[in-house]
Amino acid sequence: MSTERRLAAWLKAKSAAELRLFLTRAGFPGETDVTPNQLARLLLQHHMTLALVRFCTLPQTQTLAAVAWLAKHHHGAQRGYHWHDGDPADRAVPRSEVIDLLAGADRELRTEAEATLDALAELALVLPPHGKQVIVPAGVQLSLADAAGLGRPAAQLLTAHFNAPEVHRIAVALGFPKASLRDNAQRDIVGLLADPVRVRALLDEAPASVLAHLNDIIRHGSRVRTHVYHGSYGYLPNPKIRFRDGGSGSPDTDWLAVRGLLLPAGTEDLAEVPIEVATAVLGGPRVPFHPRPPQPPTGLADAPRADGSAQAAATTAVSQIERLLAACADQPLALRKSGGVAVRDTKRAAKAAGIPEDLARFWLDLATQARLLGLHAEAVKRPKGHRGKLPDPIVNLLPTRAYDTWLERPPAERLVPIIATWATIPATYIYWPFEETPVALTEPDDPYAVGTRYALLEALAALPPGKGGGARAMPYLIACANWHRPHGAHPEVEAQLTAVLREAELLGAVAGGTLTEVGRAVLELLRSGQAWTAPDAALTAALAATLPPPQNTVLFQADLTAVVRGLPTGELAALLDESADRESEGHAVVWRFGPATVRRALDNGREAGDLLDRLAAVSGSALPQPLEYLIKDVGRTHGRMRVVRSGCCVRSDDETLIDELARTRVLAKLGLRKIAPTVLISSAGEQETLAGLRSAGYTPVLEAETGATVIERPARLRAPARR
Repeated sequence: MSTERRLAAWLKAKSAAELRLFLTRAGFPGETDVTPNQLARLLLQHHMTLALVRFCTLPQTQTLAAVAWLAKHHHGAQRGYHWHDGDPADRAVPRSEVIDLLAGADRELRTEAEATLDALAELALVLPPHGKQVIVPAGVQLSLADAAGLGRPAAQLLTAHFNAPEVHRIAVALGFPKASLRDNAQRDIVGLLADPVRVRALLDEAPASVLAHLNDIIRHGSRVRTHVYHGSYGYLPNPKIRFRDGGSGSPDTDWLAVRGLLLPAGTEDLAEVPIEVATAVLGGPRVPFHPRPPQPPTGLADAPRADGSAQAAATTAVSQIERLLAACADQPLALRKSGGVAVRDTKRAAKAAGIPEDLARFWLDLATQARLLGLHAEAVKRPKGHRGKLPDPIVNLLPTRAYDTWLERPPAERLVPIIATWATIPATYIYWPFEETPVALTEPDDPYAVGTRYALLEALAALPPGKGGGARAMPYLIACANWHRPHGAHPEVEAQLTAVLREAELLGAVAGGTLTEVGRAVLELLRSGQAWTAPDAALTAALAATLPPPQNTVLFQADLTAVVRGLPTGELAALLDESADRESEGHAVVWRFGPATVRRALDNGREAGDLLDRLAAVSGSALPQPLEYLIKDVGRTHGRMRVVRSGCCVRSDDETLIDELARTRVLAKLGLRKIAPTVLISSAGEQETLAGLRSAGYTPVLEAETGATVIERPARLRAPARR
């Protein structure tokens, strides 16, 4: 029976939930009708294998690398990586050899290695049958055969990276007489390094610090970054490497390098311990194996109470996203031809929402991925008599119909699709390592982002109770994150982890350097795979426990501010946003009234008396007199002049006001001309006339031909649903 058929038979015994987890991890979270036979074939394909390997911890990856190295050692290099390139069982290796390679004679490590192999079997990365032979998919062998950290043979490294002077220098340092040919000198070096007894005798002469340094390199793999070499002959087809004059600055590294115990790995800043040296030190070939994650350091700072900070962060996030989406509804954002939202439009939306530009980009990206925002292409109308090719359609970003439903939900439920999207999106939006200006609405393209996010949450979850992850904890967070998801590590991992940490704090998943109720819910969803399939129930419960019930009353104060302690209901927030400007957010939301904000409400069709009644209905006490006076004063002057649509006219029963408008110099561009004691005619259109009068400090309203006041409310445009 082939491995594929055995794998299919093994999968048939799995529950539906376990099969969904396989599909989710392999990159198919929405699939439900894949049969075990089809899934078996998928799991043997290269890209599916790599998707599953991204869910492996460091010891699991080290174990797979050990199997791949042994398969290469026993059967030669892997030729292909598709399931039909041969049965993986043909490249099986003895389980005992895998355990020996990982743990040697250490009983505790051998037990850990056995458990790790069993865990990999449950991930289908060690294929059935799980007996004395270990079989892994061809993609694992191809991808991880050189990742075991055992180093390459000394002869290979010497030939590939050194010219004759460097080889002769090492031979002399090892005590060999000056050879006439490079090949003779290299033969002497390789012969010594291939003899474990002679290597150990050489190391007996080394200082203790050199031995410690060498053991540290071998324990963490065969390679180390160093300045002991620099490049030469760089313009030749096969550039070589030579010793740096003056050494590396590390006496221990220099001692090893000059004796050939540390050789160039291919670049001038990377060195490698040859496999012969590692074998001599360890008593046999050994793959680095770290079955336990790093322990948190001692002396961490106390974490402040996280619940309050998480509540403030979640409250602010809901408010900022709501205002930003409203700004997109009022004036859609234009997309660049090269992709992404135009920087100018992002700045405009950020200003309208009252938030920093980088936060606006973050919320725009998440809201788009959560399908609250979508793209709408508007065709360019053909001018009369135009026969040529029309320009490309104008593409804008604006809310979808899901946004209208989203607005009707309680504040805690509004954050659910945002956090669910953040948990599984393959991108870290705040992390921008590129030189060009950051742009919103870029396609997510980091396959390791979800793993990095999960690894950081795991590292935070392991902190002692009451302790936070500040600057002192960052080395631990990096090491622990690399243990949980080693394939996400890169030279700028600290910068990316810092960005992920900030994103989590903005969403209330982390506060004060420690996990919150929301953060623990996200972590558990990622552990179980439900983050891709059914995250809503867990997130709703966590957010409901974090956020207080929405408030439907407001405290009006004599300084023309209104305070809502906690989160306002959607209706209350809409009323206050219409007639006042938000000043601050957090545990309480503060609005401020002014003549311009009251006029805005009246422009939208409110009457002064109606506005007072609506505000009194949501007040816990009588309205302060300054607020009543403000609304009545603005209401008294509002609409004293009226813009007529007939191309257009300005009329007012106040003849003195008409005379004043005709003489006002800042309105000269409108070409106002008095045609009756109460009527002016404008050379500009109605919208331009309204805007000019308002910018000059007047408060006109638009009037229809029938004499009725026209409520200036733009038509709602929505983007189509994204598939």
